Amino acid sequence: MLVGYSTGDDAGVVRLSSEMAVVQTVDLFPPITDDPYEFGLIAASNALSDIYAMGARPISALSIVLFPLARLKLEVLREILRGAQDKAREAGIDIIGGHSIDDHEPKFGLVVTGVVHPERIWRNVGMRVGDLLVLTKPLGTGILSTALKRGLLAREEATRAGQTMAALNRLPAEVLAEFEVHACTDVTGFGLLGHLREMAGGGRLRVRIDFDAVPLLPQTLELAGRGVVPGGSRRNLAHVRGLPGFSATRGEPELLVLADAQTSGGLLAALPPDQAPRFIETLMVRGHALEAAIVGEVQDAGPPDPHGAGGELQVV
Repeated sequence: MLVGYSTGDDAGVVRLSSEMAVVQTVDLFPPITDDPYEFGLIAASNALSDIYAMGARPISALSIVLFPLARLKLEVLREILRGAQDKAREAGIDIIGGHSIDDHEPKFGLVVTGVVHPERIWRNVGMRVGDLLVLTKPLGTGILSTALKRGLLAREEATRAGQTMAALNRLPAEVLAEFEVHACTDVTGFGLLGHLREMAGGGRLRVRIDFDAVPLLPQTLELAGRGVVPGGSRRNLAHVRGLPGFSATRGEPELLVLADAQTSGGLLAALPPDQAPRFIETLMVRGHALEAAIVGEVQDAGPPDPHGAGGELQVV
């Protein structure tokens, strides 16, 4: 075993030979959209993202289905599976089987298997002083999904949020592989702040986030200011605030946006300062359809804390 659950990485990794390791991940969740086909697209993209965040290439997937046969028509399930298979094929793989259970609430996800060279694995730890942090998708899908459920979101913005969640992280991962990646993860349920805290933990590093540089989906900050925020995002912020080394000069709406629980969010990677701008430029030239940006930097947090505190996280 090369990567297990001890560091909270995106997937587990087992060495098969000196040239190959197998990468495995699993993810499922209840519908976040009323369109079953779109739900299948998003669920598949979300599960595949963990493979890309490890620097790996997906090779196959299995589906996991919980479905209320007595309440919903089988056509709904067929559309979910069709969306997932279409997204898997966009990633260059097939869904080759799966397992289903009759349950009171629909849930769907994938088990995804990938491969990577044992010496080219990306971990969520390993940032270095001077690194710049790049983010490959805008934030806000949790807040916009909540607004949609409350009838507060226009069709155009709902469509854009769905397209953002359904977008594969394949291209960003392929471009990142051409650069020196010191750490990488994908932004999902813990929000940007939660995942950054994981990346900074265990070392005397200070992660400084520039809120104005963080790409956001339209209306995200406005909705956060009105209190349209999912409970998971509020819990994320409360957790990060309770950790030593956290400080912020921004207000509650901005921090809630940074803590917003994402579904199928972008890749978050630490690159050397001379490479991060070139990565963003290359990504856009290659046809990346979403906003991507340098959102922060990694600094030296000073001598070791005698009380054993880990890294610091600042929002400015």
